[in-house]
Amino acid sequence: MAQTARPRVSAARLEREIVVLVSSGRARSRKEIADALGLAPSTVSQRVQALLASGDLEETGEGESSGGRRPRALRVPGSTGYLGVVDVGGAHARLGILRHGGELVATTEIPLAIADGPEAVLAQATAALRDLAGTAADGGRLLGAGISLPGPVDVAQRALDSPSRMPGWSGFDVGSWLEDALGVPAVVENDANAMAVGEHFGPARRTRHSVSVKAGTAIGAGILVDDRLYRGAGGAAGDITHTRIPAGGDTPCTCGNRGCLETVASGAALVRLLREQGYDVTATADVLTLVRDADPVATTLARTAGRHLGAALCTVVNFFNPGAVYLGGALSTLEPFVSAIRSQIYEGAHPLMTRDLVIAPSGLGPDANLVGVGRLLEDTLVPHAFTRPPATPPAMTPAMTPEGTR
Repeated sequence: MAQTARPRVSAARLEREIVVLVSSGRARSRKEIADALGLAPSTVSQRVQALLASGDLEETGEGESSGGRRPRALRVPGSTGYLGVVDVGGAHARLGILRHGGELVATTEIPLAIADGPEAVLAQATAALRDLAGTAADGGRLLGAGISLPGPVDVAQRALDSPSRMPGWSGFDVGSWLEDALGVPAVVENDANAMAVGEHFGPARRTRHSVSVKAGTAIGAGILVDDRLYRGAGGAAGDITHTRIPAGGDTPCTCGNRGCLETVASGAALVRLLREQGYDVTATADVLTLVRDADPVATTLARTAGRHLGAALCTVVNFFNPGAVYLGGALSTLEPFVSAIRSQIYEGAHPLMTRDLVIAPSGLGPDANLVGVGRLLEDTLVPHAFTRPPATPPAMTPAMTPEGTR
Protein backbone atom coordinates (compact mmCIF):
# COMPACT_ATOMS: atom_id res chain seq x y z
CA MET A 1 0.00 0.00 0.00
CA ALA A 2 1.37 3.42 -0.93
CA GLN A 3 2.31 5.58 2.02
CA THR A 4 0.54 8.90 2.47
CA ALA A 5 2.90 11.81 1.96
CA ARG A 6 3.65 13.79 5.09
CA PRO A 7 5.80 16.86 5.73
CA ARG A 8 9.49 16.23 6.31
CA VAL A 9 10.36 16.35 10.00
CA SER A 10 13.65 16.07 11.87
CA ALA A 11 14.93 12.72 13.07
CA ALA A 12 14.55 13.85 16.68
CA ARG A 13 10.90 14.86 16.14
CA LEU A 14 10.16 11.56 14.39
CA GLU A 15 11.72 9.60 17.22
CA ARG A 16 9.55 11.45 19.75
CA GLU A 17 6.45 10.58 17.71
CA ILE A 18 7.48 6.93 17.70
CA VAL A 19 7.95 6.94 21.48
CA VAL A 20 4.49 8.49 21.91
CA LEU A 21 2.91 5.75 19.78
CA VAL A 22 4.65 2.93 21.61
CA SER A 23 4.22 4.41 25.09
CA SER A 24 0.48 4.98 24.61
CA GLY A 25 -0.08 1.46 23.27
CA ARG A 26 -1.18 2.47 19.77
CA ALA A 27 1.78 0.71 18.14
CA ARG A 28 3.85 -2.25 19.30
CA SER A 29 5.74 -3.14 16.13
CA ARG A 30 7.65 -1.43 13.33
CA LYS A 31 4.82 -2.15 10.91
CA GLU A 32 2.18 -0.60 13.20
CA ILE A 33 4.39 2.48 13.58
CA ALA A 34 4.81 2.79 9.81
CA ASP A 35 1.05 2.45 9.28
CA ALA A 36 0.23 5.01 11.97
CA LEU A 37 2.74 7.62 10.73
CA GLY A 38 2.37 6.98 7.00
CA LEU A 39 6.09 6.29 6.56
CA ALA A 40 8.16 3.77 4.67
CA PRO A 41 9.16 0.72 6.76
CA SER A 42 12.84 1.43 6.08
CA THR A 43 12.54 4.93 7.58
CA VAL A 44 10.79 3.59 10.67
CA SER A 45 13.28 0.77 11.08
CA GLN A 46 16.17 3.25 11.01
CA ARG A 47 14.66 5.47 13.70
CA VAL A 48 13.61 2.51 15.86
CA GLN A 49 17.15 1.20 15.71
CA ALA A 50 18.41 4.58 16.94
CA LEU A 51 15.90 4.52 19.82
CA LEU A 52 16.94 0.98 20.76
CA ALA A 53 20.58 2.06 20.78
CA SER A 54 19.83 5.09 22.99
CA GLY A 55 17.72 3.04 25.41
CA ASP A 56 14.48 4.95 24.77
CA LEU A 57 12.90 1.75 23.40
CA GLU A 58 13.48 -1.92 24.05
CA GLU A 59 12.36 -5.16 22.39
CA THR A 60 10.30 -7.64 24.38
CA GLY A 61 10.33 -10.78 22.26
CA GLU A 62 7.80 -11.46 19.55
CA GLY A 63 4.40 -9.93 18.97
CA GLU A 64 1.29 -11.40 17.34
CA SER A 65 1.65 -12.63 13.77
CA SER A 66 -0.83 -11.66 11.05
CA GLY A 67 0.25 -14.57 8.83
CA GLY A 68 3.87 -13.79 8.08
CA ARG A 69 6.98 -13.44 10.18
CA ARG A 70 6.21 -12.67 13.83
CA PRO A 71 7.08 -9.01 14.57
CA ARG A 72 9.35 -8.10 17.45
CA ALA A 73 7.31 -6.21 20.05
CA LEU A 74 8.52 -2.81 21.26
CA ARG A 75 7.97 -0.99 24.52
CA VAL A 76 9.23 2.00 26.47
CA PRO A 77 11.53 0.86 29.30
CA GLY A 78 10.21 1.11 32.83
CA SER A 79 10.07 4.66 34.11
CA THR A 80 9.77 6.18 37.55
CA GLY A 81 7.51 8.84 36.08
CA TYR A 82 3.79 8.90 36.81
CA LEU A 83 0.79 10.86 35.60
CA GLY A 84 -1.82 12.28 37.99
CA VAL A 85 -5.40 12.47 36.66
CA VAL A 86 -8.65 13.81 38.09
CA ASP A 87 -12.27 13.43 36.96
CA VAL A 88 -14.46 16.07 38.59
CA GLY A 89 -18.20 15.52 38.99
CA GLY A 90 -20.91 17.59 40.58
CA ALA A 91 -20.51 16.18 44.09
CA HIS A 92 -17.33 14.11 43.96
CA ALA A 93 -14.02 13.65 42.17
CA ARG A 94 -12.32 10.42 41.12
CA LEU A 95 -8.53 10.50 41.06
CA GLY A 96 -5.94 8.17 39.60
CA ILE A 97 -2.23 7.52 39.20
CA LEU A 98 -1.12 6.10 35.84
CA ARG A 99 2.14 4.70 34.53
CA HIS A 100 3.32 5.41 31.00
CA GLY A 101 1.18 3.46 28.54
CA GLY A 102 -2.05 4.08 30.44
CA GLU A 103 -1.84 1.50 33.23
CA LEU A 104 -3.98 2.75 36.11
CA VAL A 105 -2.19 1.74 39.33
CA ALA A 106 -4.32 3.45 41.98
CA THR A 107 -7.63 5.29 42.31
CA THR A 108 -9.62 7.02 45.00
CA GLU A 109 -12.73 9.18 45.33
CA ILE A 110 -13.37 12.27 47.42
CA PRO A 111 -16.55 14.25 48.09
CA LEU A 112 -16.66 17.86 46.96
CA ALA A 113 -19.15 20.49 45.83
CA ILE A 114 -18.46 21.89 42.39
CA ALA A 115 -20.57 24.93 43.27
CA ASP A 116 -17.84 25.94 45.75
CA GLY A 117 -15.87 27.33 42.80
CA PRO A 118 -12.67 26.39 41.00
CA GLU A 119 -10.04 27.30 43.56
CA ALA A 120 -11.66 25.42 46.43
CA VAL A 121 -12.38 22.35 44.29
CA LEU A 122 -8.94 22.26 42.67
CA ALA A 123 -7.24 22.68 46.04
CA GLN A 124 -9.15 19.67 47.37
CA ALA A 125 -8.39 17.60 44.27
CA THR A 126 -4.67 18.34 44.17
CA ALA A 127 -4.27 17.67 47.88
CA ALA A 128 -5.95 14.28 47.45
CA LEU A 129 -3.83 13.56 44.38
CA ARG A 130 -0.64 14.19 46.36
CA ASP A 131 -1.87 11.83 49.09
CA LEU A 132 -2.70 9.13 46.54
CA ALA A 133 0.68 9.46 44.83
CA GLY A 134 2.45 9.34 48.16
CA THR A 135 1.06 5.85 48.76
CA ALA A 136 1.01 4.48 45.19
CA ALA A 137 3.79 6.08 43.15
CA ASP A 138 6.70 4.14 44.72
CA GLY A 139 8.74 7.31 45.03
CA GLY A 140 8.31 8.15 41.36
CA ARG A 141 8.15 11.61 39.87
CA LEU A 142 5.00 13.36 38.75
CA LEU A 143 5.48 14.18 35.06
CA GLY A 144 2.11 15.76 34.30
CA ALA A 145 -1.46 16.30 35.47
CA GLY A 146 -4.76 16.00 33.63
CA ILE A 147 -8.30 16.87 34.63
CA SER A 148 -11.72 16.27 33.08
CA LEU A 149 -14.58 18.63 33.89
CA PRO A 150 -18.39 18.36 33.46
CA GLY A 151 -18.84 21.25 31.05
CA PRO A 152 -17.76 22.66 27.68
CA VAL A 153 -13.96 23.10 27.73
CA ASP A 154 -11.95 25.52 25.61
CA VAL A 155 -8.93 23.24 25.24
CA ALA A 156 -6.63 26.00 23.97
CA GLN A 157 -7.43 28.23 26.96
CA ARG A 158 -7.71 25.23 29.32
CA ALA A 159 -10.86 26.73 30.80
CA LEU A 160 -14.59 26.08 30.89
CA ASP A 161 -16.77 28.10 28.54
CA SER A 162 -20.19 29.02 30.00
CA PRO A 163 -20.84 25.77 31.92
CA SER A 164 -24.22 25.06 33.52
CA ARG A 165 -24.47 24.63 37.30
CA MET A 166 -20.84 25.72 37.81
CA PRO A 167 -20.76 29.28 39.20
CA GLY A 168 -17.36 30.95 39.03
CA TRP A 169 -15.82 28.40 36.64
CA SER A 170 -16.38 30.08 33.27
CA GLY A 171 -13.08 31.42 31.93
CA PHE A 172 -11.07 30.31 34.97
CA ASP A 173 -7.60 29.15 33.82
CA VAL A 174 -7.68 25.63 35.25
CA GLY A 175 -4.55 24.54 33.38
CA SER A 176 -2.34 27.31 34.75
CA TRP A 177 -3.70 26.81 38.27
CA LEU A 178 -2.75 23.13 38.17
CA GLU A 179 0.69 23.90 36.74
CA ASP A 180 1.35 26.45 39.47
CA ALA A 181 0.14 24.07 42.17
CA LEU A 182 1.93 20.93 40.98
CA GLY A 183 4.88 22.29 39.03
CA VAL A 184 4.28 20.15 35.93
CA PRO A 185 2.47 20.56 32.58
CA ALA A 186 -1.30 20.05 32.66
CA VAL A 187 -4.16 19.33 30.25
CA VAL A 188 -7.85 20.12 30.72
CA GLU A 189 -10.63 18.21 28.96
CA ASN A 190 -14.41 17.86 28.89
CA ASP A 191 -15.54 14.74 30.77
CA ALA A 192 -17.46 13.22 27.85
CA ASN A 193 -14.46 13.61 25.55
CA ALA A 194 -12.20 12.03 28.16
CA MET A 195 -14.58 9.10 28.51
CA ALA A 196 -14.80 8.74 24.73
CA VAL A 197 -11.02 8.49 24.38
CA GLY A 198 -10.78 6.00 27.24
CA GLU A 199 -13.50 3.74 25.84
CA HIS A 200 -12.35 3.99 22.22
CA PHE A 201 -8.85 2.74 23.04
CA GLY A 202 -9.95 0.46 25.88
CA PRO A 203 -9.44 -3.30 26.16
CA ALA A 204 -12.48 -4.06 23.97
CA ARG A 205 -11.45 -1.72 21.14
CA ARG A 206 -13.56 -2.58 18.09
CA THR A 207 -13.48 0.26 15.58
CA ARG A 208 -11.76 3.41 14.30
CA HIS A 209 -15.01 5.42 14.57
CA SER A 210 -17.04 5.61 17.77
CA VAL A 211 -19.47 7.69 19.80
CA SER A 212 -19.46 7.57 23.59
CA VAL A 213 -22.40 8.92 25.57
CA LYS A 214 -22.15 9.83 29.23
CA ALA A 215 -25.60 9.77 30.83
CA GLY A 216 -25.55 10.95 34.41
CA THR A 217 -26.95 14.08 36.02
CA ALA A 218 -26.57 15.63 32.55
CA ILE A 219 -25.82 14.10 29.15
CA GLY A 220 -22.67 14.49 27.09
CA ALA A 221 -21.03 12.73 24.17
CA GLY A 222 -17.60 12.41 22.59
CA ILE A 223 -16.73 11.46 19.01
CA LEU A 224 -13.66 9.75 17.57
CA VAL A 225 -13.06 9.66 13.83
CA ASP A 226 -10.15 7.60 12.47
CA ASP A 227 -8.89 7.16 16.05
CA ARG A 228 -8.78 10.93 16.61
CA LEU A 229 -10.94 12.95 18.97
CA TYR A 230 -13.23 15.19 16.91
CA ARG A 231 -13.92 18.56 18.51
CA GLY A 232 -15.75 20.44 15.77
CA ALA A 233 -15.29 24.03 14.61
CA GLY A 234 -16.01 25.54 18.02
CA GLY A 235 -14.71 22.69 20.17
CA ALA A 236 -18.20 21.62 21.27
CA ALA A 237 -18.83 18.57 19.05
CA GLY A 238 -20.96 15.94 20.78
CA ASP A 239 -22.92 18.29 23.05
CA ILE A 240 -26.27 16.59 22.37
CA THR A 241 -27.73 17.36 25.79
CA HIS A 242 -29.17 20.69 24.61
CA THR A 243 -30.84 19.32 21.46
CA ARG A 244 -34.50 20.31 21.56
CA ILE A 245 -36.90 17.38 21.26
CA PRO A 246 -40.73 17.31 21.20
CA ALA A 247 -40.97 15.34 24.45
CA GLY A 248 -39.22 18.19 26.26
CA GLY A 249 -42.15 20.48 25.62
CA ASP A 250 -41.76 23.81 27.42
CA THR A 251 -39.66 22.47 30.31
CA PRO A 252 -36.89 24.95 31.25
CA CYS A 253 -33.32 23.69 30.82
CA THR A 254 -30.14 24.74 32.63
CA CYS A 255 -28.86 26.27 29.38
CA GLY A 256 -31.66 28.84 29.42
CA ASN A 257 -33.57 27.21 26.57
CA ARG A 258 -36.63 24.98 26.85
CA GLY A 259 -37.40 21.41 25.88
CA CYS A 260 -33.81 20.14 25.64
CA LEU A 261 -32.94 16.44 25.75
CA GLU A 262 -31.51 17.00 29.24
CA THR A 263 -34.98 17.89 30.55
CA VAL A 264 -36.37 14.39 29.85
CA ALA A 265 -33.43 11.94 29.58
CA SER A 266 -30.89 12.87 32.27
CA GLY A 267 -30.48 11.96 35.92
CA ALA A 268 -31.56 15.48 36.87
CA ALA A 269 -34.72 15.03 34.80
CA LEU A 270 -35.57 11.75 36.51
CA VAL A 271 -35.08 13.36 39.94
CA ARG A 272 -37.46 16.15 38.96
CA LEU A 273 -40.08 13.77 37.52
CA LEU A 274 -40.01 11.53 40.60
CA ARG A 275 -40.33 14.49 42.94
CA GLU A 276 -43.37 15.62 40.97
CA GLN A 277 -44.90 12.24 41.82
CA GLY A 278 -44.18 12.59 45.53
CA TYR A 279 -40.88 10.70 45.82
CA ASP A 280 -38.31 11.99 48.30
CA VAL A 281 -35.28 11.98 45.96
CA THR A 282 -32.53 14.56 45.67
CA ALA A 283 -29.84 13.05 43.43
CA THR A 284 -29.28 10.61 40.57
CA ALA A 285 -28.03 8.03 43.08
CA ASP A 286 -31.53 7.96 44.62
CA VAL A 287 -32.99 7.18 41.20
CA LEU A 288 -30.53 4.31 40.71
CA THR A 289 -31.56 2.79 44.04
CA LEU A 290 -35.26 2.93 43.18
CA VAL A 291 -34.80 1.34 39.75
CA ARG A 292 -32.56 -1.43 41.12
CA ASP A 293 -35.25 -2.10 43.74
CA ALA A 294 -37.72 -2.48 40.83
CA ASP A 295 -39.87 0.49 41.81
CA PRO A 296 -42.43 0.55 38.99
CA VAL A 297 -42.66 4.31 38.58
CA ALA A 298 -38.88 4.84 38.62
CA THR A 299 -38.34 1.91 36.25
CA THR A 300 -40.91 3.25 33.77
CA LEU A 301 -39.36 6.71 33.88
CA ALA A 302 -35.87 5.28 33.33
CA ARG A 303 -37.07 3.25 30.35
CA THR A 304 -38.79 6.33 28.90
CA ALA A 305 -35.64 8.40 29.38
CA GLY A 306 -33.69 5.71 27.50
CA ARG A 307 -36.14 5.89 24.60
CA HIS A 308 -35.72 9.66 24.38
CA LEU A 309 -31.93 9.38 24.37
CA GLY A 310 -32.08 6.51 21.88
CA ALA A 311 -34.22 8.59 19.53
CA ALA A 312 -31.67 11.39 19.62
CA LEU A 313 -28.86 8.91 19.00
CA CYS A 314 -30.66 7.56 15.92
CA THR A 315 -29.87 10.84 14.18
CA VAL A 316 -26.24 10.61 15.30
CA VAL A 317 -25.92 7.02 14.06
CA ASN A 318 -27.57 7.75 10.71
CA PHE A 319 -25.42 10.83 10.14
CA PHE A 320 -22.08 9.58 11.43
CA ASN A 321 -22.27 5.79 10.87
CA PRO A 322 -19.99 4.85 13.80
CA GLY A 323 -18.76 1.34 14.43
CA ALA A 324 -19.59 1.53 18.13
CA VAL A 325 -21.75 3.46 20.58
CA TYR A 326 -20.45 3.22 24.15
CA LEU A 327 -22.76 4.09 27.04
CA GLY A 328 -21.26 5.45 30.25
CA GLY A 329 -22.35 7.45 33.26
CA ALA A 330 -24.54 6.43 36.18
CA LEU A 331 -27.70 5.81 34.14
CA SER A 332 -25.87 3.36 31.86
CA THR A 333 -25.75 0.93 34.80
CA LEU A 334 -29.56 0.58 34.63
CA GLU A 335 -30.74 -2.27 32.38
CA PRO A 336 -34.13 -0.71 31.49
CA PHE A 337 -32.40 2.52 30.40
CA VAL A 338 -29.78 0.75 28.24
CA SER A 339 -32.28 -1.69 26.70
CA ALA A 340 -34.53 1.18 25.67
CA ILE A 341 -31.62 2.99 23.99
CA ARG A 342 -30.61 -0.14 22.07
CA SER A 343 -34.12 -0.91 20.84
CA GLN A 344 -34.73 2.68 19.78
CA ILE A 345 -31.51 2.82 17.74
CA TYR A 346 -32.03 -0.55 16.08
CA GLU A 347 -35.64 0.31 15.24
CA GLY A 348 -35.04 3.89 14.12
CA ALA A 349 -31.67 3.88 12.36
CA HIS A 350 -31.10 2.66 8.79
CA PRO A 351 -30.17 -1.07 8.58
CA LEU A 352 -26.87 -0.22 6.86
CA MET A 353 -25.94 1.88 9.89
CA THR A 354 -26.77 -0.81 12.45
CA ARG A 355 -25.64 -3.93 10.57
CA ASP A 356 -22.21 -3.98 12.23
CA LEU A 357 -22.91 -1.45 14.99
CA VAL A 358 -21.87 -2.34 18.54
CA ILE A 359 -23.90 -0.75 21.35
CA ALA A 360 -22.25 -1.55 24.65
CA PRO A 361 -22.04 -0.23 28.21
CA SER A 362 -18.73 1.26 29.25
CA GLY A 363 -16.00 -1.36 29.54
CA LEU A 364 -13.91 0.79 31.89
CA GLY A 365 -16.76 2.01 34.07
CA PRO A 366 -15.88 4.93 36.36
CA ASP A 367 -12.22 4.75 35.26
CA ALA A 368 -12.93 5.60 31.60
CA ASN A 369 -12.46 9.33 32.17
CA LEU A 370 -9.19 8.80 34.05
CA VAL A 371 -7.76 6.55 31.35
CA GLY A 372 -8.93 8.91 28.60
CA VAL A 373 -7.53 12.11 30.07
CA GLY A 374 -4.34 10.21 30.90
CA ARG A 375 -3.97 9.21 27.26
CA LEU A 376 -4.49 12.80 26.10
CA LEU A 377 -1.96 13.94 28.68
CA GLU A 378 0.60 11.37 27.60
CA ASP A 379 0.26 12.42 23.96
CA THR A 380 1.23 15.90 25.11
CA LEU A 381 3.93 15.01 27.61
CA VAL A 382 5.89 12.08 26.27
CA PRO A 383 7.99 14.14 23.82
CA HIS A 384 9.10 16.35 26.74
CA ALA A 385 9.74 13.40 29.01
CA PHE A 386 12.11 11.84 26.47
CA THR A 387 13.97 14.97 25.40
CA ARG A 388 17.62 14.60 26.32
CA PRO A 389 18.89 15.70 28.76
CA PRO A 390 15.74 14.69 30.68
CA ALA A 391 13.85 17.29 32.68
CA THR A 392 13.68 16.78 36.42
CA PRO A 393 10.11 17.37 37.59
CA PRO A 394 9.54 17.58 41.32
CA ALA A 395 9.06 14.42 43.31
CA MET A 396 5.37 13.99 44.02
CA THR A 397 4.96 13.64 47.75
CA PRO A 398 2.14 14.54 50.14
CA ALA A 399 4.27 17.36 51.51
CA MET A 400 4.73 19.09 48.14
CA THR A 401 3.48 22.67 48.02
CA PRO A 402 3.15 25.10 45.10
CA GLU A 403 5.97 27.17 46.55
CA GLY A 404 8.20 24.13 46.90
CA THR A 405 7.91 23.24 43.22
CA ARG A 406 9.52 26.41 41.93
